[in-house]
Amino acid sequence: MSNQPDIIVLFSGGLDSILAAKVLERQGLKVRCLHFITPFFGSAKAVPYWRKVYDLDIVSQDVGEDFANMLRQRPEHGFGKVMNPCVDCKILLLRKARIYMESVGAKGLATGEVLGQRPMSQRRDTLHLIMRDAGVSGTLLRPLCATHLPLTQMEESGLVDRTKLLSFSGRGRRDQLDLAAELGITEIPTPGGGCRLTEKENARRYWTVLTLLPCASNEDFTLANLGRQFWHHEDGEHYWLCIGRNGADNDKLAAAVQPDDMLLRLRDLAGPMALARHGAGWPRHVLESAAAQAASYAPKAVASGGPVAVRVRQGQAEGESLLDLEVKPERLEQVWGETPWDDIKVVIKAEARERFEAALHSKHKPSQAEEE
Repeated sequence: MSNQPDIIVLFSGGLDSILAAKVLERQGLKVRCLHFITPFFGSAKAVPYWRKVYDLDIVSQDVGEDFANMLRQRPEHGFGKVMNPCVDCKILLLRKARIYMESVGAKGLATGEVLGQRPMSQRRDTLHLIMRDAGVSGTLLRPLCATHLPLTQMEESGLVDRTKLLSFSGRGRRDQLDLAAELGITEIPTPGGGCRLTEKENARRYWTVLTLLPCASNEDFTLANLGRQFWHHEDGEHYWLCIGRNGADNDKLAAAVQPDDMLLRLRDLAGPMALARHGAGWPRHVLESAAAQAASYAPKAVASGGPVAVRVRQGQAEGESLLDLEVKPERLEQVWGETPWDDIKVVIKAEARERFEAALHSKHKPSQAEEE
């Protein structure tokens, strides 16, 4: 790893970010790639593989809690077609990248963005807005479409040769694939961006967590990625149950447990693990219904034809369980369920409309002097 990079490249693991790094390396610059991790995108486990396959200097940084905070406050520039806050996401990541850049003494930032490739975040006006709001105007270079954009400080200083930068634009990938072949890149990542917030099934889970928990955290959104997700609503309270689909889910649920969570598992039979978020405060009848729901996903429990024992323990505590519950395995669809995406989308649009109207009203509100 180079001691002091010249440029920090925001690295998603997608083809565009790989090419941006390689185009700059081809000029003899020391490039370090910065990979951000949140519950919605990013993978720390993939970094060693990327280093090996693409021969790049790559580090990772977890910004999950900052991203969760942005969602709690609602993105200033709104969501895309699903729950993707693309513009606010870019602003957040560039702010974080600028801080990292300054900490390691690099001279600039770069991304793999291509003018016109994405309708929400890569229009010309939006590219300018993102730079301005992130505080990286003049510091940010977009090597793949640089000749369509104004000069940056790195080009003006001679650090980067503008004549060796590119003029890609639009949504096609032919130019990128040709450049990859020229650079000898044979392993081409699948296109699509990899952001779970663009997928309806995932967004349905995230929105429920965001709106029903008092202060949804990075850990809560991570938990929303695991297994089967169920909610129960009773007397104004909301109860969240996660049930593993397989052994890998069970291990992740066990690792995700917090001090006031309850872990539920069949005492005498093989079956899924379930996690009751903040379950230590649940009424017993709710806990029993959660145990019955979890047991219904264990074929051997269902085949037994009668009640089964579900062992319940709190948090990470080892040893004896808090209690054993005798329940009949059954799908309690009237008790435990999920809100359909179409219903959630209506709520998201209504909330966005309210924020827009409030902002409009605030903008046109007369000043005190005008009122006088």
